[in-house]
Amino acid sequence: MLNSVRLQNQSWLKMAEYLQVFRRALGQLRGHGGVKGLMVQLFRANDVKTGALIGVDKYGNKYFEDTRYFFGRHRWVIYTTQMNGKDTMWNVDGSMVPAEWHRWLHCMTDDPPTTHPPVPKKFLAEVHQFNVSGSSQAYVPYSTTSKKIHEWVPPRVQ
Repeated sequence: MLNSVRLQNQSWLKMAEYLQVFRRALGQLRGHGGVKGLMVQLFRANDVKTGALIGVDKYGNKYFEDTRYFFGRHRWVIYTTQMNGKDTMWNVDGSMVPAEWHRWLHCMTDDPPTTHPPVPKKFLAEVHQFNVSGSSQAYVPYSTTSKKIHEWVPPRVQ
């Protein structure tokens, strides 16, 4: 008798667990605007999360938070599809986050820029710049010193 009651309780617990997974899946679908939105988010960010919208920056990036996730993964950004005239639908980059949101996103502060705007700094750019490292626009300094090691040049055959 006692074993059958335990088995029934275990089966109810298992059903409740499956129901909770199903509810979370429906919440993910609703939070991303249906199957298409969920798939786009999955392919763009390799992650699908839903949480409270904390704010939107001037470029259109959306910042979210959900404290049910563990620390370090509880804040995230969904990047805009256009930034400074550049198509960023599939080319997202961490440098697309402005400095004022970087502090909140990396847990340097608990106050987002929407509630506590940052003090203007003269060294911060008015228009946020992309990271151009590895491209033809990257800064390469000109060397003013002579080389210490010279490359080998093969002798000419005459």
